[in-house]
Amino acid sequence: MDREELPFNRAQRTWAYKASKDENNTVAFGSTKDLRKTGAVLFINSPFPTLDEDAVHCNPLTIGKGCVIPFTTSALVGISAMSYGAISKPAVQALSMGAKQAGIWLNTGEGGLSPYHLEGGCDVVMQIGTAKNGVSDHKGRLDDSLLKEIAGHEAVRMFEIKLSQGAKPGKGGVLPGGKVTAEIAEIRNIPIGEDAISPNRHLDVSSNSELIDLINHVREVTGKPVGFKAVISDASWLDDLFGHIVERGIEFAPDFITVDSADGGTGAAPLALIDDMGMPLRESLPLLVDKLQQYGLRERICVIASGKLITPADVAWALCLGADFCVSARGFMFSLGCIQALQCNKNTCPTGITTHDPDLQKGLIPNSKKDRVAAYAKNLVYEVGTIAHSCGVKEPRGLRRHHARIVMDNSLSIPLDQLHPYNEH
Repeated sequence: MDREELPFNRAQRTWAYKASKDENNTVAFGSTKDLRKTGAVLFINSPFPTLDEDAVHCNPLTIGKGCVIPFTTSALVGISAMSYGAISKPAVQALSMGAKQAGIWLNTGEGGLSPYHLEGGCDVVMQIGTAKNGVSDHKGRLDDSLLKEIAGHEAVRMFEIKLSQGAKPGKGGVLPGGKVTAEIAEIRNIPIGEDAISPNRHLDVSSNSELIDLINHVREVTGKPVGFKAVISDASWLDDLFGHIVERGIEFAPDFITVDSADGGTGAAPLALIDDMGMPLRESLPLLVDKLQQYGLRERICVIASGKLITPADVAWALCLGADFCVSARGFMFSLGCIQALQCNKNTCPTGITTHDPDLQKGLIPNSKKDRVAAYAKNLVYEVGTIAHSCGVKEPRGLRRHHARIVMDNSLSIPLDQLHPYNEH
Protein backbone atom coordinates (compact mmCIF):
# COMPACT_ATOMS: atom_id res chain seq x y z
CA MET A 1 0.00 0.00 0.00
CA ASP A 2 1.01 3.62 -0.52
CA ARG A 3 1.85 4.23 3.16
CA GLU A 4 3.39 0.89 4.19
CA GLU A 5 6.88 0.86 2.68
CA LEU A 6 10.00 1.71 4.71
CA PRO A 7 12.21 3.69 5.16
CA PHE A 8 10.03 6.02 3.05
CA ASN A 9 6.68 4.98 1.65
CA ARG A 10 5.31 5.66 -1.80
CA ALA A 11 3.14 8.58 -0.66
CA GLN A 12 6.16 10.37 0.86
CA ARG A 13 8.37 9.76 -2.16
CA THR A 14 5.65 10.81 -4.58
CA TRP A 15 5.27 14.12 -2.74
CA ALA A 16 9.02 14.71 -2.89
CA TYR A 17 9.24 13.84 -6.59
CA LYS A 18 6.35 16.12 -7.53
CA ALA A 19 7.69 18.95 -5.39
CA SER A 20 11.11 18.70 -7.03
CA LYS A 21 9.55 18.76 -10.50
CA ASP A 22 7.30 21.69 -9.55
CA GLU A 23 4.26 19.62 -10.46
CA ASN A 24 0.75 19.97 -9.07
CA ASN A 25 0.80 18.20 -5.71
CA THR A 26 -2.93 18.09 -5.01
CA VAL A 27 -4.75 14.77 -4.47
CA ALA A 28 -8.38 13.75 -4.77
CA PHE A 29 -11.13 11.86 -2.98
CA GLY A 30 -9.65 11.48 0.50
CA SER A 31 -6.62 10.82 2.64
CA THR A 32 -4.87 7.45 2.61
CA LYS A 33 -3.29 8.26 5.98
CA ASP A 34 -4.70 6.22 8.86
CA LEU A 35 -5.77 8.97 11.26
CA ARG A 36 -6.39 6.40 14.02
CA LYS A 37 -2.84 5.04 14.03
CA THR A 38 -0.89 5.48 17.26
CA GLY A 39 1.65 8.25 16.86
CA ALA A 40 -0.10 9.99 13.97
CA VAL A 41 0.22 13.78 14.20
CA LEU A 42 -2.73 16.06 13.54
CA PHE A 43 -2.51 19.86 13.28
CA ILE A 44 -5.15 22.06 14.90
CA ASN A 45 -6.80 24.33 12.37
CA SER A 46 -7.82 27.82 13.43
CA PRO A 47 -11.37 29.11 12.86
CA PHE A 48 -9.66 32.27 11.64
CA PRO A 49 -6.73 31.17 9.46
CA THR A 50 -4.09 33.64 8.35
CA LEU A 51 -5.04 35.67 5.30
CA ASP A 52 -2.67 35.70 2.35
CA GLU A 53 -1.97 39.41 2.76
CA ASP A 54 -0.97 38.84 6.41
CA ALA A 55 1.25 35.83 5.74
CA VAL A 56 5.01 36.36 5.79
CA HIS A 57 7.99 34.26 4.77
CA CYS A 58 10.19 33.09 7.60
CA ASN A 59 11.68 36.07 9.36
CA PRO A 60 15.49 36.19 9.31
CA LEU A 61 17.17 34.46 12.26
CA THR A 62 20.73 35.05 13.42
CA ILE A 63 22.92 32.20 14.63
CA GLY A 64 25.92 33.20 16.73
CA LYS A 65 24.96 36.76 17.63
CA GLY A 66 28.11 37.16 19.72
CA CYS A 67 30.48 35.93 17.00
CA VAL A 68 32.80 38.15 15.01
CA ILE A 69 30.95 37.00 11.87
CA PRO A 70 27.43 35.82 12.80
CA PHE A 71 25.20 34.06 10.29
CA THR A 72 21.80 35.57 9.52
CA THR A 73 19.47 33.63 7.24
CA SER A 74 15.81 33.57 6.30
CA ALA A 75 16.08 29.89 5.33
CA LEU A 76 13.85 27.47 7.21
CA VAL A 77 15.34 24.25 5.82
CA GLY A 78 18.85 23.24 4.84
CA ILE A 79 20.60 20.35 3.15
CA SER A 80 21.92 17.97 5.79
CA ALA A 81 25.40 16.47 5.96
CA MET A 82 26.46 14.34 2.97
CA SER A 83 30.20 13.99 2.34
CA TYR A 84 31.85 14.20 -1.03
CA GLY A 85 32.95 10.59 -1.32
CA ALA A 86 29.73 9.29 0.17
CA ILE A 87 27.90 11.06 -2.68
CA SER A 88 29.22 11.78 -6.13
CA LYS A 89 30.75 14.89 -7.67
CA PRO A 90 27.68 15.71 -9.85
CA ALA A 91 25.43 15.21 -6.82
CA VAL A 92 27.42 17.72 -4.74
CA GLN A 93 27.50 20.16 -7.66
CA ALA A 94 23.73 19.95 -8.15
CA LEU A 95 23.08 20.40 -4.43
CA SER A 96 25.41 23.40 -4.25
CA MET A 97 23.82 25.16 -7.23
CA GLY A 98 20.30 24.26 -6.13
CA ALA A 99 20.94 25.50 -2.59
CA LYS A 100 22.14 28.83 -3.97
CA GLN A 101 19.04 29.09 -6.13
CA ALA A 102 16.78 28.35 -3.14
CA GLY A 103 18.68 30.52 -0.65
CA ILE A 104 19.42 27.64 1.74
CA TRP A 105 22.61 26.13 3.16
CA LEU A 106 24.53 22.96 2.32
CA ASN A 107 26.37 20.92 4.94
CA THR A 108 29.66 19.39 3.76
CA GLY A 109 29.41 16.22 5.85
CA GLU A 110 32.48 14.89 7.62
CA GLY A 111 34.52 14.38 4.43
CA GLY A 112 35.76 17.96 4.34
CA LEU A 113 35.18 21.00 2.14
CA SER A 114 35.54 20.19 -1.57
CA PRO A 115 35.64 22.66 -4.48
CA TYR A 116 32.25 21.28 -5.52
CA HIS A 117 30.60 22.48 -2.30
CA LEU A 118 31.77 26.00 -3.13
CA GLU A 119 31.10 25.81 -6.84
CA GLY A 120 27.45 26.83 -6.70
CA GLY A 121 27.98 29.82 -4.43
CA CYS A 122 25.56 28.71 -1.68
CA ASP A 123 25.93 29.12 2.08
CA VAL A 124 28.01 26.25 3.45
CA VAL A 125 28.18 24.61 6.86
CA MET A 126 31.55 22.95 7.38
CA GLN A 127 31.20 19.77 9.42
CA ILE A 128 34.12 18.64 11.56
CA GLY A 129 33.80 14.90 12.03
CA THR A 130 35.73 12.68 14.41
CA ALA A 131 38.62 12.37 11.94
CA LYS A 132 38.63 16.17 11.48
CA ASN A 133 39.00 15.71 7.72
CA GLY A 134 40.37 18.80 6.03
CA VAL A 135 41.25 20.59 9.27
CA SER A 136 43.76 18.24 10.89
CA ASP A 137 47.33 17.14 10.41
CA HIS A 138 48.05 13.59 9.29
CA LYS A 139 47.86 12.44 12.92
CA GLY A 140 44.28 13.60 13.42
CA ARG A 141 45.11 16.69 15.48
CA LEU A 142 43.27 19.93 14.78
CA ASP A 143 45.34 22.27 12.60
CA ASP A 144 44.44 25.92 13.22
CA SER A 145 46.02 27.08 9.97
CA LEU A 146 43.78 24.76 7.96
CA LEU A 147 40.80 25.82 10.06
CA LYS A 148 41.53 29.49 9.29
CA GLU A 149 41.95 28.71 5.61
CA ILE A 150 38.48 27.15 5.42
CA ALA A 151 36.95 29.94 7.50
CA GLY A 152 38.46 32.37 5.02
CA HIS A 153 35.87 31.33 2.45
CA GLU A 154 33.01 33.80 2.75
CA ALA A 155 30.55 31.07 1.77
CA VAL A 156 31.47 28.98 4.83
CA ARG A 157 29.01 30.38 7.36
CA MET A 158 29.20 27.97 10.30
CA PHE A 159 31.15 25.02 11.72
CA GLU A 160 29.37 21.92 13.02
CA ILE A 161 31.26 19.50 15.27
CA LYS A 162 29.83 16.05 14.69
CA LEU A 163 29.59 13.91 17.81
CA SER A 164 27.27 11.30 16.32
CA GLN A 165 24.71 10.73 13.58
CA GLY A 166 21.31 9.10 13.76
CA ALA A 167 21.95 5.92 11.82
CA LYS A 168 25.08 4.89 13.70
CA PRO A 169 25.65 6.65 17.03
CA GLY A 170 28.84 5.46 18.67
CA LYS A 171 30.33 4.13 15.42
CA GLY A 172 33.10 5.61 13.30
CA GLY A 173 33.85 4.73 9.71
CA VAL A 174 36.49 3.54 7.26
CA LEU A 175 37.09 4.84 3.75
CA PRO A 176 39.11 2.06 2.09
CA GLY A 177 42.53 3.07 0.78
CA GLY A 178 41.47 2.17 -2.75
CA LYS A 179 38.96 5.04 -2.65
CA VAL A 180 41.44 7.54 -1.22
CA THR A 181 42.38 9.09 -4.54
CA ALA A 182 44.74 12.03 -4.89
CA GLU A 183 41.73 14.36 -4.97
CA ILE A 184 40.09 12.88 -1.86
CA ALA A 185 43.45 12.88 -0.06
CA GLU A 186 43.96 16.58 -0.83
CA ILE A 187 40.47 17.55 0.33
CA ARG A 188 40.75 15.56 3.57
CA ASN A 189 44.48 16.22 4.10
CA ILE A 190 45.20 12.52 4.49
CA PRO A 191 47.77 10.21 2.83
CA ILE A 192 46.94 8.90 -0.64
CA GLY A 193 45.95 5.25 -0.88
CA GLU A 194 45.74 4.57 2.86
CA ASP A 195 42.59 3.63 4.76
CA ALA A 196 40.93 6.73 6.20
CA ILE A 197 39.74 5.92 9.72
CA SER A 198 37.05 7.94 11.45
CA PRO A 199 37.12 7.12 15.19
CA ASN A 200 33.86 6.57 17.03
CA ARG A 201 34.41 9.86 18.86
CA HIS A 202 36.76 12.84 18.88
CA LEU A 203 40.00 11.65 20.45
CA ASP A 204 40.49 15.00 22.21
CA VAL A 205 36.97 15.14 23.67
CA SER A 206 36.24 12.81 26.59
CA SER A 207 34.09 15.11 28.72
CA ASN A 208 31.62 17.96 28.45
CA SER A 209 34.29 20.36 29.64
CA GLU A 210 36.54 19.33 26.74
CA LEU A 211 33.61 19.60 24.32
CA ILE A 212 33.01 23.18 25.43
CA ASP A 213 36.75 23.86 25.05
CA LEU A 214 36.71 22.55 21.46
CA ILE A 215 33.62 24.56 20.51
CA ASN A 216 35.11 27.76 21.84
CA HIS A 217 38.53 27.10 20.30
CA VAL A 218 37.02 26.65 16.82
CA ARG A 219 34.89 29.78 17.29
CA GLU A 220 37.91 31.81 18.43
CA VAL A 221 40.03 30.68 15.49
CA THR A 222 37.31 31.12 12.82
CA GLY A 223 35.22 33.98 14.19
CA LYS A 224 32.12 32.15 12.97
CA PRO A 225 29.23 30.33 14.68
CA VAL A 226 30.06 26.87 16.02
CA GLY A 227 27.70 24.15 17.22
CA PHE A 228 27.55 20.39 17.43
CA LYS A 229 25.48 17.55 16.03
CA ALA A 230 24.46 14.63 18.20
CA VAL A 231 21.98 11.85 18.71
CA ILE A 232 20.45 12.74 22.07
CA SER A 233 19.15 9.95 24.29
CA ASP A 234 20.30 10.86 27.78
CA ALA A 235 18.73 13.68 29.80
CA SER A 236 21.49 13.46 32.42
CA TRP A 237 24.11 14.21 29.75
CA LEU A 238 22.26 17.42 28.86
CA ASP A 239 22.02 18.33 32.55
CA ASP A 240 25.76 17.94 32.94
CA LEU A 241 26.60 19.79 29.70
CA PHE A 242 24.27 22.70 30.32
CA GLY A 243 25.34 22.87 33.96
CA HIS A 244 28.96 23.30 32.84
CA ILE A 245 27.93 26.03 30.38
CA VAL A 246 25.97 27.97 32.99
CA GLU A 247 28.89 27.67 35.41
CA ARG A 248 31.37 29.02 32.87
CA GLY A 249 29.07 31.67 31.43
CA ILE A 250 26.47 31.76 28.69
CA GLU A 251 29.00 33.14 26.20
CA PHE A 252 30.72 29.73 26.24
CA ALA A 253 27.59 27.99 24.92
CA PRO A 254 27.46 26.52 21.40
CA ASP A 255 25.68 28.72 18.90
CA PHE A 256 23.48 25.86 17.75
CA ILE A 257 22.75 22.20 18.40
CA THR A 258 21.72 19.83 15.62
CA VAL A 259 19.73 16.95 17.07
CA ASP A 260 19.67 13.88 14.83
CA SER A 261 17.03 11.17 15.00
CA ALA A 262 17.66 7.48 15.53
CA ASP A 263 15.90 6.88 12.21
CA GLY A 264 18.39 9.01 10.31
CA GLY A 265 20.10 7.66 7.22
CA THR A 266 23.64 6.84 6.14
CA GLY A 267 25.62 5.21 3.37
CA ALA A 268 26.50 2.22 5.52
CA ALA A 269 25.93 1.19 9.14
CA PRO A 270 25.73 -2.02 11.21
CA LEU A 271 22.16 -3.31 11.41
CA ALA A 272 22.29 -3.38 15.22
CA LEU A 273 22.91 0.39 15.30
CA ILE A 274 20.69 1.45 12.41
CA ASP A 275 17.76 -0.51 13.91
CA ASP A 276 18.16 -0.29 17.66
CA MET A 277 20.48 2.48 18.86
CA GLY A 278 19.50 6.01 19.83
CA MET A 279 16.23 7.81 20.37
CA PRO A 280 13.79 9.06 17.71
CA LEU A 281 13.32 12.78 17.15
CA ARG A 282 9.80 12.78 18.61
CA GLU A 283 11.43 12.20 22.01
CA SER A 284 14.89 13.76 21.70
CA LEU A 285 13.82 17.09 20.17
CA PRO A 286 11.38 18.11 22.93
CA LEU A 287 13.83 16.79 25.53
CA LEU A 288 16.55 19.09 24.18
CA VAL A 289 14.28 22.12 23.90
CA ASP A 290 12.91 21.65 27.42
CA LYS A 291 16.39 21.30 28.91
CA LEU A 292 17.56 24.46 27.12
CA GLN A 293 14.60 26.30 28.60
CA GLN A 294 15.26 24.85 32.05
CA TYR A 295 18.85 26.15 32.07
CA GLY A 296 18.01 29.55 30.55
CA LEU A 297 19.85 28.76 27.31
CA ARG A 298 16.97 28.65 24.83
CA GLU A 299 17.49 32.19 23.53
CA ARG A 300 21.25 31.67 23.24
CA ILE A 301 21.28 28.35 21.35
CA CYS A 302 19.45 27.69 18.07
CA VAL A 303 18.01 24.22 17.54
CA ILE A 304 18.29 22.38 14.22
CA ALA A 305 16.23 19.21 13.76
CA SER A 306 17.38 16.35 11.54
CA GLY A 307 16.09 12.88 10.72
CA LYS A 308 13.46 11.79 8.18
CA LEU A 309 12.04 15.31 7.72
CA ILE A 310 11.12 15.20 4.04
CA THR A 311 7.48 16.37 3.87
CA PRO A 312 5.78 19.62 4.98
CA ALA A 313 4.03 17.82 7.86
CA ASP A 314 7.38 16.48 9.11
CA VAL A 315 8.92 19.95 9.17
CA ALA A 316 5.83 21.64 10.68
CA TRP A 317 5.74 19.01 13.43
CA ALA A 318 9.41 19.65 14.29
CA LEU A 319 8.71 23.39 14.46
CA CYS A 320 5.81 22.73 16.84
CA LEU A 321 8.20 20.82 19.09
CA GLY A 322 10.62 23.75 19.21
CA ALA A 323 13.05 23.52 16.28
CA ASP A 324 14.31 26.76 14.71
CA PHE A 325 15.50 25.05 11.51
CA CYS A 326 15.13 21.64 9.88
CA VAL A 327 17.63 19.86 7.66
CA SER A 328 17.18 16.91 5.34
CA ALA A 329 19.55 14.70 3.40
CA ARG A 330 17.28 12.06 1.92
CA GLY A 331 14.60 14.54 0.90
CA PHE A 332 17.15 16.29 -1.28
CA MET A 333 18.42 12.92 -2.51
CA PHE A 334 14.88 12.26 -3.77
CA SER A 335 14.98 15.63 -5.53
CA LEU A 336 18.13 14.43 -7.33
CA GLY A 337 16.30 11.30 -8.47
CA CYS A 338 16.98 8.76 -5.69
CA ILE A 339 14.66 5.75 -6.08
CA GLN A 340 15.42 4.20 -2.67
CA ALA A 341 17.35 1.36 -4.28
CA LEU A 342 19.14 0.77 -0.92
CA GLN A 343 22.53 0.40 -2.64
CA CYS A 344 24.26 3.44 -1.12
CA ASN A 345 27.00 1.26 0.36
CA LYS A 346 27.80 -0.73 -2.80
CA ASN A 347 28.98 1.89 -5.33
CA THR A 348 26.17 0.63 -7.61
CA CYS A 349 23.58 3.40 -7.12
CA PRO A 350 21.56 3.36 -10.36
CA THR A 351 20.82 7.09 -10.18
CA GLY A 352 24.45 8.23 -9.88
CA ILE A 353 24.02 9.87 -6.47
CA THR A 354 26.07 7.56 -4.23
CA THR A 355 28.40 6.01 -6.78
CA HIS A 356 31.67 7.04 -8.38
CA ASP A 357 31.08 4.88 -11.45
CA PRO A 358 31.15 7.35 -14.39
CA ASP A 359 28.67 5.25 -16.38
CA LEU A 360 26.12 5.35 -13.56
CA GLN A 361 26.62 9.10 -13.10
CA LYS A 362 25.74 9.96 -16.69
CA GLY A 363 22.08 10.62 -15.94
CA LEU A 364 22.81 13.01 -13.09
CA ILE A 365 23.35 16.32 -14.87
CA PRO A 366 24.00 19.08 -12.30
CA ASN A 367 22.65 21.96 -14.40
CA SER A 368 19.35 20.13 -14.72
CA LYS A 369 19.11 18.63 -11.25
CA LYS A 370 19.85 21.96 -9.52
CA ASP A 371 16.41 23.20 -10.55
CA ARG A 372 14.80 20.19 -8.88
CA VAL A 373 16.78 20.76 -5.68
CA ALA A 374 15.61 24.38 -5.60
CA ALA A 375 12.00 23.48 -6.45
CA TYR A 376 11.87 20.85 -3.71
CA ALA A 377 13.10 23.37 -1.12
CA LYS A 378 10.69 26.05 -2.34
CA ASN A 379 7.63 23.79 -2.32
CA LEU A 380 8.56 22.23 1.02
CA VAL A 381 8.71 25.64 2.72
CA TYR A 382 5.60 26.86 0.90
CA GLU A 383 3.49 23.97 2.17
CA VAL A 384 4.89 24.27 5.69
CA GLY A 385 3.61 27.84 5.46
CA THR A 386 0.23 26.52 4.34
CA ILE A 387 0.02 24.38 7.49
CA ALA A 388 1.10 27.32 9.66
CA HIS A 389 -1.49 29.64 8.12
CA SER A 390 -4.21 27.03 8.61
CA CYS A 391 -3.21 26.99 12.27
CA GLY A 392 -3.68 30.76 12.39
CA VAL A 393 -0.04 31.91 12.66
CA LYS A 394 1.63 34.28 10.22
CA GLU A 395 4.86 32.36 9.65
CA PRO A 396 6.10 28.81 10.28
CA ARG A 397 8.22 29.63 13.32
CA GLY A 398 5.05 30.81 15.01
CA LEU A 399 3.96 27.20 15.43
CA ARG A 400 3.82 25.92 19.02
CA ARG A 401 3.08 22.59 20.66
CA HIS A 402 -0.58 23.43 21.17
CA HIS A 403 -0.95 23.60 17.37
CA ALA A 404 -0.50 19.81 17.06
CA ARG A 405 -1.98 16.67 18.59
CA ILE A 406 -0.74 13.10 18.64
CA VAL A 407 -2.89 9.98 18.42
CA MET A 408 -2.61 7.65 21.41
CA ASP A 409 -3.25 3.91 21.81
CA ASN A 410 -7.00 4.42 22.13
CA SER A 411 -7.13 6.14 18.70
CA LEU A 412 -7.90 9.47 20.37
CA SER A 413 -5.48 12.38 20.18
CA ILE A 414 -4.07 14.67 22.85
CA PRO A 415 -2.22 18.01 22.47
CA LEU A 416 1.55 17.82 22.21
CA ASP A 417 1.89 20.28 25.07
CA GLN A 418 0.28 17.74 27.39
CA LEU A 419 3.05 15.28 26.58
CA HIS A 420 5.78 17.95 26.60
CA PRO A 421 4.73 20.92 28.73
CA TYR A 422 7.24 23.54 27.52
CA ASN A 423 5.43 25.67 24.95
CA GLU A 424 7.46 28.83 24.33
CA HIS A 425 10.50 29.04 22.05
